[in-house]
Amino acid sequence: MIYAVKNFVIAPMLSLLVLGLLVPVAGGQDLSRLEVARKSVVTVLPVWSGRPANLAEPEGSGVVIGDGRTIVTADHVLGPAQDQVPVLVRDDDGTSYPARVIARHKASDLAVLQIDKTLPAIAARGGTPNLGDEVCAIGNAFGVGLSLSCGRVSAVNRAGMGFNAIEDFIQTDAAVNPGMSGGALVDMQGRFAGMLSAIFTKRSDANIGVNFAVDAGLVQTIADALISTGRFVPARTGVLLRAVPSAGEAGRQGVLVVKIVPGLSGDKSGLRAGDIVYLANGRRIRKPQDWLSVMAGRQTGSQVELSGQREGKSLQWVMSE
Repeated sequence: MIYAVKNFVIAPMLSLLVLGLLVPVAGGQDLSRLEVARKSVVTVLPVWSGRPANLAEPEGSGVVIGDGRTIVTADHVLGPAQDQVPVLVRDDDGTSYPARVIARHKASDLAVLQIDKTLPAIAARGGTPNLGDEVCAIGNAFGVGLSLSCGRVSAVNRAGMGFNAIEDFIQTDAAVNPGMSGGALVDMQGRFAGMLSAIFTKRSDANIGVNFAVDAGLVQTIADALISTGRFVPARTGVLLRAVPSAGEAGRQGVLVVKIVPGLSGDKSGLRAGDIVYLANGRRIRKPQDWLSVMAGRQTGSQVELSGQREGKSLQWVMSE
């Protein structure tokens, strides 16, 4: 299963840690926490009846969260949304368990599974890693078994990459290959930073050092909604936007408010058509997809602080539910 989007390829991914193997981790780091994190990553095995096995990517990955019986994975690992296939998950010890598909969310490429066995849940991090931080990718590369590869955070808050309708990616140069989709990106304390999702490539699905993981904050927000209600719908702000400056024009990147729907949160915040927004909760807003990413990741009841300008004058707004 490899899904091409424009010039990109999305592949169910995997990875590799062999005890005794020297992993490129910064001087003297204790690998025990990474080994603990590895036990929270599972192999995801859709059972395709009457369909030949995909030898390049026969398996995917998943991350155990919360109560130890809940697993998040990449939705594309499960195949087309209309396919209701049986799923097994295999733990670090090689034991397989039947899994129930609780809900799938194509717009963010996330799915939630549940099993009856309690497995070690991954440690929560609480916040996006910083540019240049060391991170490791754990997954099931090419179906050969769970493994680990390490690198650095190349960028954060990537959106509008063309993979999913809702995106908030951490970009990393840690090696990620087909079969690792749904696996974990962790910091050096083994805490959950993101869920491995996509490889940026043009002619090959092999690692070229530009890899993406869904930020753990967005994963948790969507997973919580899917578990409690079976669906996730970002709050409607009633703000229609377009990117500025236009192609060929000079100026600072931002989003221009084109239209405001009366009565919704955008209108109540004081935004008006013609305003330009540059920041939301301190995050740079370069295009409408950045706006959607921020709004999708909001916790219920939280506020969003906006900065921008109106008719050349700097302004701030506060958007609530």
